[in-house]
Amino acid sequence: MNDSLILKQVRIQLENRCLVGVDQIISPGDVFTVMGPSGSGKSTLLAYVAGFLSPTFQAEGEIWLGNRDITHLPAESRGVGLLFQDPLLFPHLSVAGNLGFGLPQHTPNKAECIERALEQINLSGFGNRDPATLSGGQKSRVALMRLLLSKPCAVLLDEPFSKLDTTLRREMRDLVFSQLREAGLPSLLVTHDQEDAQAAGGPLIEL
Repeated sequence: MNDSLILKQVRIQLENRCLVGVDQIISPGDVFTVMGPSGSGKSTLLAYVAGFLSPTFQAEGEIWLGNRDITHLPAESRGVGLLFQDPLLFPHLSVAGNLGFGLPQHTPNKAECIERALEQINLSGFGNRDPATLSGGQKSRVALMRLLLSKPCAVLLDEPFSKLDTTLRREMRDLVFSQLREAGLPSLLVTHDQEDAQAAGGPLIEL
């Protein structure tokens, strides 16, 4: 069972101006949405939770995953996965290679895991493909599955649907949120899109 992602009285300032104030428990399988225009501090909050906030900002408050305080851990030790606006697939690896990169090192039967993952996102037989040959939606699905295969304890979503057209955006929303719920992952979404927030279906704050 996954644990909750807990933001305990998190406050982020820039030059003594408060950008973000959050006090929230995000339960396993829930998506907490932070809405606001560009420059309002949404991505700054993600950076703090992920562990790579610029020292330009002043931050206080704690971040917990279950009973583990991850506030001061390096980014790679937090167990937090990220999904960005761009899929960021590795161009020198095949589709299967990209998925394999996400798998923990000692995973048994990696090839079988990758094939099952491809089936799950309706890309069976695409393992040997160059990512450059995929459509935008296919790339997004591979990026999502690579994230899930890495077994994160929580997920951060940085406007992951913003570059997709309307139909594809709806399709990817359904896929992402259903997969996160199924995996029982507490997730934090930042967006400026009301439909993203409605589809997420969880608690929401506006900056």
